[in-house]
Amino acid sequence: MTQGSTGALSVTLCRDPRQFAALAEPWNRLFRSCRTATPFQSHAWLHSWWLSYGRDGRLRIVLVRRDGELLGAAPLMLVHRPLPLLVPLGGGITDHSDVLVADAYAGQVVPALAHGLHRAARGAVVDLREVRPGAAAEAVYEQWPGVRSRLADSTCMELPALPFDELVKRMPASGAQRVRAKLRKTDAAGIEEREVTEHEVPGAVRTLLRLHEKQWRGRGVTPEHLKPRFAEHLTRATRRMVRAGEGRLTEFRLDGKVVAANVTLLSGALSGGYLYGADPDLRARKVDVATLLLRYEAGRALAEGRPVVSFLRGSEPYKNHWRPDTVVNQRFLMARTALAPLLRLHESQVAGRERAVDALREALPAARDWRARLNELRVR
Repeated sequence: MTQGSTGALSVTLCRDPRQFAALAEPWNRLFRSCRTATPFQSHAWLHSWWLSYGRDGRLRIVLVRRDGELLGAAPLMLVHRPLPLLVPLGGGITDHSDVLVADAYAGQVVPALAHGLHRAARGAVVDLREVRPGAAAEAVYEQWPGVRSRLADSTCMELPALPFDELVKRMPASGAQRVRAKLRKTDAAGIEEREVTEHEVPGAVRTLLRLHEKQWRGRGVTPEHLKPRFAEHLTRATRRMVRAGEGRLTEFRLDGKVVAANVTLLSGALSGGYLYGADPDLRARKVDVATLLLRYEAGRALAEGRPVVSFLRGSEPYKNHWRPDTVVNQRFLMARTALAPLLRLHESQVAGRERAVDALREALPAARDWRARLNELRVR
């Protein structure tokens, strides 16, 4: 651990995974003191992710303390893609990245964190992806002493935590009528919900992932969700988060059998439905699983005083039915002034990949139409 100082604050760089593991208690206090933090900044999520996905020698966590109390943290790791980058812990399976800053000391901690991050970056570009608007990282970006660039990142969908009837009223009248009809059929089926305990999490995660794979079979399941390292991480992180009140795993049972399960991650800022699995046979019973989950999660968020129910990343059609608020994550690129050419090179590569993705999205519907037309001709 290397150390410098900024006034009464100490700024250190943690590169030792054992020291990161030992930070759980002070990290959790800092997490609770940062009102904009999302569940993905909890120690339980980030440390579990590191254990499953981290690489030796790559850990870089900038820490700001006063009198031993942790007041700021930027959890990062060094990668080469092939450019040297400092990227957030959490990787592609994390919907929101950020730094942590204790609200009561933000005026002092933000500049200290910015300068500590600047010093830690050295020959690398800092690439903070998936930063939710209003996040603490915005303030660090504004005080960055070198070159910087702001880009748009993934789209997220969010709803205010309101009584479910109020959420239904946000929909067009015809859509609201269909939702109420679906819920009557769901309630008639007699599905019961139950939140699992910390010790039940391992078995419940296995069931969830089995249902998730079955639900998406033949329809393009995310490959990472089927890998052992993801199951290991989700089990460990969920168990820790359930223990700390930062997450819950809910099972939905029909005739004593688990037919759906959902992991929800929690912070003061939001309640986010992270991953669910559902038995496809529920369709035959006319059970709308997405509506069932949303009704349950909206009710819990309202009762707990969380202001936002988030669908997290993605703009799938079923989300848009609810007329959610569209929130576009940000991507902050920062580097020392001498590395301006490296930052611009990385920025151009990012833009090139985004153009390629957009072109692919435009081409896929046409390709699907072409395949459908070919199948029609084969049938004839």
